[in-house]
Formats: sequence, structure tokens, C-alpha cells
Amino acid sequence: MNLVLLNHPVADNIPRSLTCLVRTEKLHFRFLTWEFLLLPRAHNGVEKSGSGKGDKLALAVTEQTADCNIFQPATLDFESHHNYVETLETSEPTTKKFKSCETKYTDYTPCQEQDRAMTFPRENMIYRERHCPPDDEKLRCLILAPKGYTTPFPWPKSRDYAYYANVPYKHLTVEKAVQNWVQFQGNVFKFPGGGTMFPRGADAYIDELASVVPMKSGMIRTALDTGCGVASWGAYLLKRNILVMSFAPKDNHEAQVQFALERGVPAVIGVLGSIRLPYPSRAFDMSHCSRCLIPWASNEGMYMMEVDRVLRPGGYWILSGPPLNWKTYHKVWNRTKEECKAEQKRIEDYAELLCWEKKYERGDVAIWRKNINGKSCRKTSANICQTKDTDNVWYKKMDACITPYPTVKDSDEVAGGELKKFPARLFAVPPRISKKMVPGVTVESYQEDNKLWKKHITSYKRIISLLGTTRYHNIIDMNAGLGGFAAALDSPKLWVMNVVPTIADNTLGVVYERGLIGIYHDWCEGFSTYPRTYDLLHANRLFTLYEDKCEFEDILLEMDRVLRPEGSIILRDGVEVLNKVRKIAAGLRWETKLVDHEDGPLVPEKIFVAVKQYVVEGDDDQNTPNDE
Repeated sequence: MNLVLLNHPVADNIPRSLTCLVRTEKLHFRFLTWEFLLLPRAHNGVEKSGSGKGDKLALAVTEQTADCNIFQPATLDFESHHNYVETLETSEPTTKKFKSCETKYTDYTPCQEQDRAMTFPRENMIYRERHCPPDDEKLRCLILAPKGYTTPFPWPKSRDYAYYANVPYKHLTVEKAVQNWVQFQGNVFKFPGGGTMFPRGADAYIDELASVVPMKSGMIRTALDTGCGVASWGAYLLKRNILVMSFAPKDNHEAQVQFALERGVPAVIGVLGSIRLPYPSRAFDMSHCSRCLIPWASNEGMYMMEVDRVLRPGGYWILSGPPLNWKTYHKVWNRTKEECKAEQKRIEDYAELLCWEKKYERGDVAIWRKNINGKSCRKTSANICQTKDTDNVWYKKMDACITPYPTVKDSDEVAGGELKKFPARLFAVPPRISKKMVPGVTVESYQEDNKLWKKHITSYKRIISLLGTTRYHNIIDMNAGLGGFAAALDSPKLWVMNVVPTIADNTLGVVYERGLIGIYHDWCEGFSTYPRTYDLLHANRLFTLYEDKCEFEDILLEMDRVLRPEGSIILRDGVEVLNKVRKIAAGLRWETKLVDHEDGPLVPEKIFVAVKQYVVEGDDDQNTPNDE
């Protein structure tokens, strides 16, 4: 066969039946050596290269095989219908058909389950941290949506309303009734935008903060909300083009983070406890605590020091609630004036030690600003962290030490590098790259990466026409790299949680310097979120990365858990790896397609797309046994 192709004088004369046979004989193309397409061809004793007939032949094969039937154009239905999606027929055997989990696991969060949590110490909130099940205790079944589940309201309506059937917990409507967090009306929850410390609404509260923090300037783009409640602060900042990473511990009866994500607001289950936050140093332009009940003055200021680590030089820390305004509220808190006064004094002292300058205090609100560098602020008594890698935080113990500023040449220089205003920040060269702080990444390779992802997004939108609309609002990029996927997709209609796997190159600092948000995570474990919290999952080369680290089955089951019914998946990887994925996916009730690379069928990298079916509690097959 090779001789026939090599000796064809004109590329156009290649028989279509032959080219399709080349494609259909095993998906990984091993039986045919493709190198001859790139070799220079001898003609009258002269070797030709560059744009010779060898290149034309390769182009002809690409063009003529574009409509063969192995990688058909995607015809999946990406609309929401709240009914079953017909499973794609496949001749390949599946490893197993996964059964449905019991009803009690509807809101299962593998690494933050209450029963397991209660076996750990309560000191420093250790029991609320991540505690994942060992391999032999992993729940390998499909999490069902509650009966009556329906697709959430589209953004921005989802900010204010959520279906009761999707998050059937009324506790907050009683517990926080006077604070205007959430109300129950008919079959929906309404979120009026209130909060414990902003009874006049989130907008009025944010306006007060904006009188000090330059939120309209473009310099404030990423923020951290510690102890976020239902994340109304983050929800109302989205319309001001500020992305907030909100977190709160899991609480079975309050489900605060679950409400936040149902509303379409970035959030994860998390707590300031005994281990580092899963974010890089110098990540956020602003950090916020509104009656978050974090003991800032305890543990030698350890929690303030951790906020300082993730706060960018020149960033702002906002505290509202206890112990501020203690003269007015100390009796309500059942505390003495002396106790409250001493607590605030300790907070003030730690802020000074951290080189934070107080810019504002009125009523229940105080705002500090972190110095832009450490030229003239560190006290000799300060305990400076000794670790050289300040981003090495996954399961690392938190210590009461101060993360040193990057060095500067003069007192006017911003430590770590000054960022552009957003949106210019999105595609400007991040300081971590221009300062050569990311091994293997240059300014040129960063710019090429951006071009590549713009091309990929164009291709994705041909496959999923609704990508970029409110149909897909909550999105995860499971192997974010430099954040190119999220940057190319950037829109006020959506947000992307950029995950940098702990075994991948550490690029999360670059993601934040672009004005995007993300988190470190190991995909061999459960993600810190509730089931059904994302509309679309994207992963580039994730399964190649984890091929020898853990079972594909576990990663795919976790993807199914966090994906909403009738949500979509886009995987980009080598064809051999994706064939393994496709075999497992057939047992997950996903409708799947394998699509050619944008550059044609000769490229061994392919695109896997899938739609998760709509399955709820009570469906007939929920007790179907596994088919081994």
C-alpha cells in the first residue's frame, strides 16, 4: 500500500476508498508509516523539499479523508431537555456498566463527608479540612440528581433565584431570615443580596468598599472571600468584572457553597484550618471577610499571615464584623469590652507586622492595604518563612511565619512585578514569565500558546455552538496550563475554574496574573465541590498526565459527579488514550463522539465530546448491578 501511495504522480488521483481504508484500519494508525508524507521526493535526480509534491500529497490525504466515518462531525444535542439522551451505539465492549448510587449519596462530597470528618480533631478546624477516602473505600457508582431536578436559571437570573428541588435545604431561610440571605418562595429560593454585615444589600456594601478600594480602575480583578456564606459578595462583584474565589466549610444543613454554585458564583468547599490554602502566592488583588468567624488574632496571627501570602503586593484586606465596632455590639456578642478591645489590638499589631497600612475604619468595616514591597517595613522580630517555594502548598502545614516579598531594586518597585489593568492583563505577558520564574516557558512560547487556544476555541464552537453563551456558565478547565483556554473563552456570560494538577508544571501563578482564578488539585482525589455544580468540563492532555498515577475510572466518575445533568465534556488528548476513556465512558451513560483535530485526521491528537444524561432518583435502573 505504501508503494501505491508513494508512486502516485498526482495527489488528486488517490482513490477515496483507499484513503478511507487508511483511516478505518485501527484508530491509532499504527499499521501505516506516515513519515513518507514528509520526505522530499526524488525527481530527475533532484531532491525537492519545502512545498514539493510530498507536502501536496499529505494535504490531499487530509482533505480527502475529512468526511470519512470514523470521526464523524459532532451531532450531539447540547440543549437542556430534562429527559434521557439516547446512548450512542458502539461496537466496542465496555469495562463495566456503572450502577446508580443510593439516594443518600445525592450530595456526596468524597473528601468532605461528615461521618469521616467527625473522626478528626476539631482544633484549628482540622475536621473540616480535606480527608479523602482510601482507594478501597471509594464510591464507584453514579451520583443521581434529586427527583425534580431541573437546569438552573440562566445567568444573571440565577444570581437571584434557584430551584428548591435542586438544593432542597430550607435551614438558611430560617437561620438567616433576619439577615436577608435567602428566602423561600413557592418552588424557588430567592437571594435578595443581603448578608450578615450588609443588611442594605450587597451593592450598597460594595459601594462603601469601592470608596477606598479602586474597583473601577481595572487594577482589582481577583478576590478571595473567606467564609463566604452563599457568596452574595462574589455574586454582585461579577457584574463589576471582578472574579471572586469564595470558600466556606461544608455544612450538611446549610449547604452554603452548594447554593453559591447553584447561583452561578465561583466557590469551593474549604476552610482556613491547619494546612495552606490551595492557591499560589501573590494571587489575589483583594481578600474579604464578612463576619466569617475566623479567629484572626489567634495562633500568633497565622491566618492573617496565610492571607498575606496569597495577597498581591498593593492588595487590600477587608474585615467587617467582630471584633470591629465592639463598643456597639459587645453585649450582643456576650463579650466584655476589654476582651473585644484586646482582640482588635492583636489584629492591628499583626497587620502592622505584615506591612499592611490601615486605609479605612467606619462602623463595622475596616480596610488595610499591603505594601507594594518589603523595602522598609519588616520588623526584626518577624518570623520569616524559610521555604523557597512559596507555592508548594498542597497538604502542606500552615505555620505562623511571614512569606517574604520578592526582591526589588528600589522602594517604588512592585514586588513580583506590576500588572496591567484588566482586561489588558488577560493577554499581557505575566511578570512570572517575563522574569523567567516559570521553567520552560518563554515570552514567545506564552504568545504561541495564546494563538493556539484561540484556534482551539474556534474549533470547539463549531462542535458546541452554545459555548460562550449562558448555557455554559460554570466551567472547569481540569488541566489549565497557562490559562489559554479560559482567556480565549473569556466572557461576562461565564467563568472558568482553572485547575492546575499537583503533578503538572506549576503555572497557577501565571493564571492569576492574567486576571483569572483557579486552584491546585490532584485528580486522583475528589474535587472540593458538591455534585452537579458545573455545566462544562474541559481537559487538555489530562489523561496522558495521569496515565500511570491512578485509574481513569476514578477520574471519570468524579467528572460525572461534578457535572450537571445534560452538561458537556470536551477532552483533548492522544487517540489511544481517548479510546480507553471512551470505553469507560460507555458505562457512564454519556453520549460521546470522537472528533478530528482542527488540522485534520493525520494528527494523532483527537477531541472527545460528551453529554451527560438526565438521570434522577427513582429511575428504573438505579439498582442495576455492575456488568463486569
